[in-house]
Amino acid sequence: MTALPVLDVAALRARFPQLVGGSAHFDGPGGTQTPDVVADAVRATLLAPLANRGTLTRAARNAEAVVQGARAALGDLLAVPAQTVVVGRSATQLTFDLARTLSAGWGPGDEVVVTRLDHDANVRPWVRAAEAVGATVRRVPFDPATSELVPEDVAAQLSPRTRLVAVTGASNLLGTRPDLPAVAALVHEVGALLHVDGVHLAPHAVVDVPATGADTFVCSPYKFLGPHHGVLTGRAGLLEELRPDKLDPSSDAVPERFELGTLPYELLAGTTAAVDLLAGLVPAPDGTDRRSRLVASMGAVGRHEDRLRARAEDGLRDLGATVRSRAARRTPTLLCTFDDHRPADVARALAAVGVDAPAGHFYAQEASRWLGLGDEGGLRVGMAPYTDDDDVDRLLGALADVLR
Repeated sequence: MTALPVLDVAALRARFPQLVGGSAHFDGPGGTQTPDVVADAVRATLLAPLANRGTLTRAARNAEAVVQGARAALGDLLAVPAQTVVVGRSATQLTFDLARTLSAGWGPGDEVVVTRLDHDANVRPWVRAAEAVGATVRRVPFDPATSELVPEDVAAQLSPRTRLVAVTGASNLLGTRPDLPAVAALVHEVGALLHVDGVHLAPHAVVDVPATGADTFVCSPYKFLGPHHGVLTGRAGLLEELRPDKLDPSSDAVPERFELGTLPYELLAGTTAAVDLLAGLVPAPDGTDRRSRLVASMGAVGRHEDRLRARAEDGLRDLGATVRSRAARRTPTLLCTFDDHRPADVARALAAVGVDAPAGHFYAQEASRWLGLGDEGGLRVGMAPYTDDDDVDRLLGALADVLR
């Protein structure tokens, strides 16, 4: 049997100047640290000749190459055609724009389904869009005891009037990964669309958007070592049908019709560098295509992160923490509470000794309230590809001192 590739964490950490003698970072769910190759790509793009995209000048050609390079890289990461990759300010902005565009075809009597597990960026845009046209909003619960959101509970909220279901690919609060293909089958059976928030999924898993069954999907490169912006993709046929608000002179082609104004070329160059770094995390034979290398690398990332999560989870429980993250399939993200300490106080004490594990509801406000934690939430411990065993030791040692 061929051994599975192993992530060289020490080599990866060498790409992050921030990690040298600094904090132990468990704040990756809010945004990862930035590797040197990404910063180098941003700088090189800004210092090269640059102009609006085109073919006439070197500056224009540079801009065009950066855009097409980023679309191709993100296409490989998500297993989608490059020309379905839309760039925006953030996943939140792209979701609001998509909700406004889709809701132009909704009206009274139509129904939109959201979940209580999601980040508000995959709740509020749909709620606001539905309210504006008189559509009904239905909510899918999850089990607070197990942190699971099951397809049967989605099915209970569907009807022939359902127009769209919005669900997370992975909860940024609890790590829960719903069964997306099963949910998609139910949603499509009633003729509705499925929108997936993949912001917390993409950093931790091999993502194949068509295999999930999602009709549209968003993610954020700054959660997987890249710069701050958002990405949307979707079925090519659906994107061709949609007519978003745009300036009259701007291109009506897909994906440009969804992109407002000049794109952030330097950020796109950094995104390509981030994807290429991820693709090179484990050895591959010469000539292996980038998608195959990404599948191998992200598999190794997942195994590394899951091992550390298990170590941290066992240690947290030994210290008396209540770990709220309990789903069978989840990212390496742990939400914890404590009997005699407020999460914010614990986070503050950890930060004072160089352990960054923040507390709160992290915009998954409905999920926190559903768990009975109110708006205070819990302490969130999140692993990233560069997290190592020493980081986990620092976390558990510092937490033992805080709780003693």
